[in-house]
Amino acid sequence: MALFHNYYDSASIVLFGIGLATLMLNKNLIKKIIGMNIMDTSVFLFLVSKGYIAGRNAPIITDRYEGVTAYVNPIPSALILTGIVVAVSVTAFLLALTIKLYETYGTVDLEEILKVKGDDHEVNNQSSLD
Repeated sequence: MALFHNYYDSASIVLFGIGLATLMLNKNLIKKIIGMNIMDTSVFLFLVSKGYIAGRNAPIITDRYEGVTAYVNPIPSALILTGIVVAVSVTAFLLALTIKLYETYGTVDLEEILKVKGDDHEVNNQSSLD
């Protein structure tokens, strides 16, 4: 029954598991990036759920001050926004690298890239031996 009371935590754990499985089990680089984004989202959901306190208000300046215990701490929300910016930047960088890999090797399949790269390495070693 604890799963029903902590549904944000349960959802973030399930999302993290889905993202991790996607990241580890797929050979396609685009799917790996999507799995990493799902994991990022699950961490953000978990931190947002831990930063919220029921019954408290957002720390917005109004005409009266209610005391420190009447407001939610804004620092977790600010850190999550920073994390989202970093996650988007890393995603953009990984997608740019994937485009370059596709232009170079003609595929986004990791095993095919490693196989082609291994063949290139063997050819280079063979030519240096001659």
